[in-house]
Amino acid sequence: MADTTREIERKFEFSKAASARRGLPDLTGTAAVAAVTDQGTVELDAVYYDTPDQRLAADGLTLRRRTGGADEGWHLKLPVSPGVRDEVGAPLGDTVPPALAALVRSRTRGAALTPQVRLVSSRHVSHLLDADGTLLAELSTDDVVAERGEATAAWTEVEVELADGVDPGLLDAVEKTFRKAGLRVSDAPSKLARALAETGAEPPARPDGRGPGSGDTAGAHVLAYLREQRDALVAHDPAVRRDLPDSVHQMRVATRRLRSALKTYRKVLDREATDPVGDELRWLAAELGVDRDQEVLAERLQAHLTELPPTLLTGPVRERLRTWNTARRSASRRRALDALDSDRYISLLNTLDATLDAPPLLDGAARSPRKTLRKAVLRDYARLAARIDSALALDEGRERDVALHEARKAAKRVRYAAESAVPALGKPAKRLAKAVKKVQSLLGDHQDSVVARDALRGLADQATDAGEPAFTWGLLYGREEALAERRERELPAVWAKASAPTLRTALK
Repeated sequence: MADTTREIERKFEFSKAASARRGLPDLTGTAAVAAVTDQGTVELDAVYYDTPDQRLAADGLTLRRRTGGADEGWHLKLPVSPGVRDEVGAPLGDTVPPALAALVRSRTRGAALTPQVRLVSSRHVSHLLDADGTLLAELSTDDVVAERGEATAAWTEVEVELADGVDPGLLDAVEKTFRKAGLRVSDAPSKLARALAETGAEPPARPDGRGPGSGDTAGAHVLAYLREQRDALVAHDPAVRRDLPDSVHQMRVATRRLRSALKTYRKVLDREATDPVGDELRWLAAELGVDRDQEVLAERLQAHLTELPPTLLTGPVRERLRTWNTARRSASRRRALDALDSDRYISLLNTLDATLDAPPLLDGAARSPRKTLRKAVLRDYARLAARIDSALALDEGRERDVALHEARKAAKRVRYAAESAVPALGKPAKRLAKAVKKVQSLLGDHQDSVVARDALRGLADQATDAGEPAFTWGLLYGREEALAERRERELPAVWAKASAPTLRTALK
């Protein structure tokens, strides 16, 4: 993957009462700034690429090819939070680098990336230094000319970008000084956004939920939730490709929330139309799950090894675990990326969009959200109760393990249903979700122990075949077995709290 940097910056512009010709105020003495050094002027020429309908701009992403300056090349900027973006760079070339094209695939979906806007900037740069001469931030004043076809626009903007590790409070101090000099924080999140606006090419509006199922109805609530999860699914795609921490988990959660909601709200959306979408979401979750499950399993086994005193670590156990995990993670990550690179995945995203743009609403969609969503949540809750009762009635063993795993999945569905209903049902739904989450967590730890024991048995076999002691793997197996038994003993009490009548009656 190309180089990535985290940008924390703030953009300013001169108010109408002020003029760029007055220049900038001296920032010496602002917060920890002890000196401001002139770094000269550089000429920048950037061409911004997007789909013809500007899908990247609609989501706040920018992709450019820029010449001039020390970092000329291709740059993809991904929003993290207001004023914070990750910039992924690639060497200068004539075509969009494949690595960057892959990071925006969940948005472009096969549409061509072509030049949309050209920005030519004359940038005057200064460095803000502390008393030791350490760089705190880069201060840039840009005279910008934007060209989009025959339309042009020009403006001056000021940008302060923090150096690595600098307290973001410096930006607040700079802003206070700038305000007194007639500068204000720019309304535009990026140069591209301003260029599009000032050349008459506004980016496409984000979906606002109007149309079928609008208003204070069950359909409006369900569709708003589904759109939120669809957006999360798309947004986490680049993070998974970049192998960022917890990214696979978050993308998988969005996938599962979508699928769960399509099942839960079968009185709102026609299952005959949505079941095929749910099937594809299940496929995606499974493909992502292989990598996520291996990640969780390896972390669990490593933690257990760390807990053991050195005298109980016999043989090269850490090396064996590392080798085992590396081989499995390589295959599981490749599987996840293959899924994201597949035509099937793009078809799923397009079908999901089409379903939400023209939702197959049933009569229940027009009804009161409170009554309809409450019934849906309680229906899922009754399903969970039946599964837990069935599991607890079984003797310990493989059959009970499977039943508890099914109860865990049911608990997750109730939790998701309750969380999705919070806007309509308020605190009672939030309390139910919190209580059921404890059941889900307990059952999840139990299932993780079942999976860990299977892995430990395999590691013991590998060690034996290699002539290594298998003692440590057997010891961890026994600890996992004991942990699972404890979770089973704890379940009735945890479930009793989640099944308290007051939790259910509060929803009514």
